[in-house]
Amino acid sequence: AEGLNLCTSGSATSCEECLLIHPKCAWCSKEDFSSTKSITSRCDFLQNLVANGCAGAIENPSSSISVVRNVPLSSKGSGQSHLDVTQITPQKVALNLRPGDRTSFRVQVRQVEDYPVDLYYLMDLSLSMNDDLDNIRNLGTKLAEEMRKLTSNFRLGFGSFVDKNISPFSYTAPRYQNNPCIGYKLFPSCVPSFGFRHLLSLTDKVDRFNEEVRKQKVSRNRDAPEGGFDAILQAAVCKEKIGWRKEASHLLVFTTDDVPHIALDGKLGGLVQPHDGQCHLNEANEYSASSQLDYPSLALLGEKLAENNIHLIFAVTKSHYILYKNFTTLIPGTTVEILHKDSKNIIELIVKAYNSIRSKVELTVWDSPEDIGLTFTATCQDGLSYPGLRKCGDLKIGDTVSFEVAVEARSCPAEDASHSFTIKPAGFRDTLEVAVSYSCQCGCTGRAAPASAKCSGNGTYACGLCECEPGYLGARCECQEGAMGELHHALCREAEGKPLCSGRGECSCNQCQCYESEFGNIYGPFCECDDFSCARYKGVLCSGHGECHCGECKCHAGYIGDNCNCSTETDSCVSSDGQMCSGRGACVCGKCQCTEPGAFGETCEKCPTCPGVCSTKRDCIECKLFNSGRLADNQTCQKHCKDEIITTVDVLETDDPNAILCAYPVNNCVMKFTYLELPSGKSNLTVLKEPACSSAPSAVTIVLAVIGSVVLIGIILLALWKLLVTIHDRREFDRFQSERSRARYEMASNPLYRKPISTHNVEFTFNKLNKSYNGTVD
Repeated sequence: AEGLNLCTSGSATSCEECLLIHPKCAWCSKEDFSSTKSITSRCDFLQNLVANGCAGAIENPSSSISVVRNVPLSSKGSGQSHLDVTQITPQKVALNLRPGDRTSFRVQVRQVEDYPVDLYYLMDLSLSMNDDLDNIRNLGTKLAEEMRKLTSNFRLGFGSFVDKNISPFSYTAPRYQNNPCIGYKLFPSCVPSFGFRHLLSLTDKVDRFNEEVRKQKVSRNRDAPEGGFDAILQAAVCKEKIGWRKEASHLLVFTTDDVPHIALDGKLGGLVQPHDGQCHLNEANEYSASSQLDYPSLALLGEKLAENNIHLIFAVTKSHYILYKNFTTLIPGTTVEILHKDSKNIIELIVKAYNSIRSKVELTVWDSPEDIGLTFTATCQDGLSYPGLRKCGDLKIGDTVSFEVAVEARSCPAEDASHSFTIKPAGFRDTLEVAVSYSCQCGCTGRAAPASAKCSGNGTYACGLCECEPGYLGARCECQEGAMGELHHALCREAEGKPLCSGRGECSCNQCQCYESEFGNIYGPFCECDDFSCARYKGVLCSGHGECHCGECKCHAGYIGDNCNCSTETDSCVSSDGQMCSGRGACVCGKCQCTEPGAFGETCEKCPTCPGVCSTKRDCIECKLFNSGRLADNQTCQKHCKDEIITTVDVLETDDPNAILCAYPVNNCVMKFTYLELPSGKSNLTVLKEPACSSAPSAVTIVLAVIGSVVLIGIILLALWKLLVTIHDRREFDRFQSERSRARYEMASNPLYRKPISTHNVEFTFNKLNKSYNGTVD
């Protein structure tokens, strides 16, 4: 076996210890097998023991399986006795397991046609269910008609519940003893509260079911939750009174419109004793422990329903569907359906739930030992395998599904004991019993020889080894403990306080016998040396360039270092141009370490950003494309330019930011190319097919260009002069306007201003019409 040998590295000192290391480990019980080997080498892979000469004396038990009972699957249920109906095969197997050695067997399950059905109808008779009671008075006849379409053998039973008749769950005052509905205007009369009442055992006379339903009256409790879980448990465990048949499929229909009381709720009424899971129906078929025991837990309900192969169907109103849906995940084999508030859909609900139950198969495991690991793989109707799955759905009546069950023992039991467990489809009466025994003892242990001469008469010889009596030691019990024994041990220690034989060998009468190791040799007077504990490089001992001697690498010529990984050769560092690392680095341990920024490659020959790279690439272009230049010789060109990939193009693209553009003159023209270093270490050179050349301009063109330039310059200067003048004039005008606005006088107050019109006054006197006037003339 390659890699780590789990068997020899497990340090097994007995056959039984060897078997526990790994299921592939075997033990050699041959007497002289360990004369040149360590005890631990007796425990090895089978092929190694055979190769080492131990054929015929090997202990290597393996897991096995035997089918004890295997009755074929039945095709129909009714018409046969229940002992003849088989829905699971095989029915009993025996396993002999070696720890860690997995074995498997196949189980087949079939839902047979026309299987008998027992249906017990458990109804909430609290006050809120009064309208439901009216609607199921003829339920028996209608339900029997529908169920006989599915099975020819159908029986029906009936029971009812309310809640514990104690405070605070019910009305217990004296005035409510006979009629808890006193004072309730909507429904003034009802019967006293009760926990559970079994009214009709399972029967095929459906008329009796109708009669019992018509007799019933509702009751009234105080709080909203009901005592339905008490009723479910009694209906499950009181098998004789209910009338459950062993050969039938058991359906328990639970109808309610409210939430249930669960375990520990009884403490509110002073009930501290947990439910015992037993039947407590008295002669009147009423639950007699209602006022003594707490409500049952979900775990107890699931256990008792599974024990009695009962499928529980929750028929609840829509407002409580989610709660009961969560209950189904905690109680295996349970389904939930939505019940109308008046129970009108109860028949449709029951038929739907029954078809749902019959359309799936789920395996459950009972009493599985803790040291047993089980893994299931389901093969359903689609023919596909589903690892880790133990159920199949979407089945039709008569379909067969199979499951592969892998079993593995994790360890050996404390005592040589056997265990058993049961595999059972949920809701089926059929079971598969699995008996388990363990292969933890070697056959050679049973042939042990006490006081054997092979052990110097001082021990028991078993499985090729001596088990010494107290006071004796050594491979053959040849040494005696005491002062001499301590002396022998001292001679096997490298120094005081060190382990015997460095912990890697056995001290046999003052000499160390070193263990064998899968990694190499252990040697030395105290087993202190080996040839595999030296430094490694990349997982290789001494880098493959040296020998390991007692923990130290002895390097071959041309190598140095603790792990011999540093070569002293420099040939691999010489570049194609004869320089050491292309002049861009140093040779360290036979490899170039580039010091020039941007340089890389085995000899630092790649350096896109280094000066002079373009000239190097130019040499390769000239020799490869034009067979010219200093590398024109074909062999030299191929050697120096082997990593250059040259492509010629008509137009050179320079868009790639990673590409370097180079150019060099050729006969008054310019040859341009780009190069790109590839991750593979090669260079991609893109070269123009022809050098880029430009023709000389004519004299006329030059004269016209000069004249045009002078005229253009003149126009530009005139435009600049005009612009400057305009800017200056605008500034002067703006300054004038500013000064004018700052004047302190108006036009009318100007002292220099004279009006163009003057006025003169002349005094005179004259007579007109004998009247005298004295005035002025304007």
